Amino acid sequence: MMNNNENINTTEEVKEANEGKRAREWHGIPIFSWVLFAIAAFALLVMLAYIFFEDFANFYNRYPAAFLRGAFAFVTMILPCSLGEALIVFAPIIFIFIVIYADKYYTKNWLDVGRFLVIILSVASLFFTTFALNFGAGYHTSSVDKLLELDRREVSAEELRETADYLVDEINKYAHSLGVRKDGSTVMPYGYDTLSLELLRAYDKVSDEYSFISRFPSRIKPVMLSEPWTYTHISGVYTYFTGEANINTNFPDYTLPYTAAHEMAHQRGIAREDEANFVAFLVCTASDDEYIRYSGYLNLYEYVSNALYSADREAYTKVRSRLSPVARKEMTAYSTFFAKYRENVAANVTGAVNNAYLTIQGTPGTKSYGMVVDLAVAYIIGK
Repeated sequence: MMNNNENINTTEEVKEANEGKRAREWHGIPIFSWVLFAIAAFALLVMLAYIFFEDFANFYNRYPAAFLRGAFAFVTMILPCSLGEALIVFAPIIFIFIVIYADKYYTKNWLDVGRFLVIILSVASLFFTTFALNFGAGYHTSSVDKLLELDRREVSAEELRETADYLVDEINKYAHSLGVRKDGSTVMPYGYDTLSLELLRAYDKVSDEYSFISRFPSRIKPVMLSEPWTYTHISGVYTYFTGEANINTNFPDYTLPYTAAHEMAHQRGIAREDEANFVAFLVCTASDDEYIRYSGYLNLYEYVSNALYSADREAYTKVRSRLSPVARKEMTAYSTFFAKYRENVAANVTGAVNNAYLTIQGTPGTKSYGMVVDLAVAYIIGK
């Protein structure tokens, strides 16, 4: 039998517990959810400021956002694999767990369901918050051609030819000394950790010359599911919510240094695709490593030669005839490799999503990748 004192004590304990729970919630929503919403509201204000004021975008991207991107990169670089890839791969399992948890604790009535959805929305707001505070400003900064004082304009066929000729001369300097497989593709002579270190050294050089490019330690993250990922035609991606520069290692070796430098450019706040391509070229060609320089010159040559082919096919043929047989076989091997992945539904869907995302950010969409040609011509012709 329980006495009256025990009843009173039990009642007081329950009352204290309920009061403690109410202290942690407001209208049934945990305090942490309201905190996340408040941070998201602050992030929205910051975003509006850098959307409408270019000078603020330049300042914010160069200092506060660079600090956050560097902090994210520093924390995740100690992990042996890509945290971003892991979150995407395990997303279905996480979703199932959330559904089971919701069914057990938040299905007594529609009010409970609504509260749970608000909690989920507050957690999901972190993706918006990290985008707005870490990466989004890069789409609204001064353009790279303005920062580098380049005369970017519509280019002529003759300027394309001159630029392509210059790139061919540089490619030919390095192609003869590279290791080559039976299929004609070249071999990157080291692993991804070494590639990371070499690119960081090159980024330090470029940062010394161009202060708007941030400098901090980071690491390339090879994607574990690279082979199936190739069907999306994506060779690399910067996961802004983990701060990681991820690369698809299934692509031929000569693309890897350039792709890694491109994603590391995003990691450093160069958001627009044509500008990330151009910064990747600057970084690769600033490297002390010959294979990285070869990668930078050949990848840019492909963009420029494609534009030259459209503008003047005869000039294109003459320029290509001067290209080292090693580089020509390299591109033939790439075409053979890519034939398996060229046409598929995954690529169409991914391409449409990427185009929509880039368009929303105020860029010309996926065709912005090829706009690196204008920057390349302005830079090389202006030398």
